[in-house]
Amino acid sequence: MTALSSENCAVQYELHQTNQPLDANCLLFLIILGKILLNIVTLAMRRKNTHENFMGCFCISLALVDLLLLVNISIISYYRDFVLLGIRFTKYHICLFTQIISFTYGFLHYPVFLIACIDYCLHFSNTTMLSFKCQKLLYFFIVIITWVSVLAYVLGDPSIDQSLKTQNGFSFQCPFYISSQSYWLAFAMVLVLLAAFITSWSEVMTLVQAIRITSYMNETILYFPFSSHSSYNVNSKKVLLSKLIVCFLGTWLPFVLLQVIILLLKVQIPAYMDLNIPWLYLVNSFLIATIYWFNCHKLNLRDVVLPVDPFVNWKCCFIPLIVPNFEQIEKPMSVITC
Repeated sequence: MTALSSENCAVQYELHQTNQPLDANCLLFLIILGKILLNIVTLAMRRKNTHENFMGCFCISLALVDLLLLVNISIISYYRDFVLLGIRFTKYHICLFTQIISFTYGFLHYPVFLIACIDYCLHFSNTTMLSFKCQKLLYFFIVIITWVSVLAYVLGDPSIDQSLKTQNGFSFQCPFYISSQSYWLAFAMVLVLLAAFITSWSEVMTLVQAIRITSYMNETILYFPFSSHSSYNVNSKKVLLSKLIVCFLGTWLPFVLLQVIILLLKVQIPAYMDLNIPWLYLVNSFLIATIYWFNCHKLNLRDVVLPVDPFVNWKCCFIPLIVPNFEQIEKPMSVITC
């Protein structure tokens, strides 16, 4: 988009905005502010004793980008019309910047999912021999490359550029991009969860009725008791699947139900809201459970490195397998009756 056409669009957009009874920019400011508060609450609630991973670093970067967008909206809304580095900024640029962010967020779901999956596969196979500082530096560069690559694709795609020109230059509206990636990713996750629950629903019901709350290494966990003469072992994918389902849904059930409602009602959420930290941590837990289920045959070959999850405590799925005579070491504090 040339500077001349951008300025013409800005003037036309300003003239149209003066006739609007409701300031859409103020509403946008409140929505972004609410998202940032949700980011802060989610980051504050996560467990602190987790190791660095790609998803955690990306969530922090997402919170920073949201904050940067809010700052830009606030500055432009306050000064209304100003020139910086030879570029004239008006309220039109609030819409333009938010649209660019929406396109960028909308194309990030698949890359983030794929990179996080690769990260956990490498973590589980223990193929990375980097030090903690080197890992943090590597994650930092991967996050930067991911953002820059997707943003460059958005800015360089002729169809997106034409869409921005058409929407802002002629319609006098500010529609935001609706990501199809988030829809299909949520659909696949819900479908997998439903299939897993149907496959092992009897084991899940049995586990739920037998769950106990106990203490292990100064941390409260869920304990799934099983008889000593049971043929259960770590290679039993069906039994492990039921434990993973109980752990996952025990933490994320409200969010999973929300995803089901969104899918059934086909709710269209703007991409700048669709990509958020709670959603990414939900995907994070789903990935961890999937990786452990597919690699359950490897759990008895070495000491188990428990998953790095800021919200789901996966220890209850593996403690009886790695701690001999667990029932004699730790006594349950209570029993959950269902």
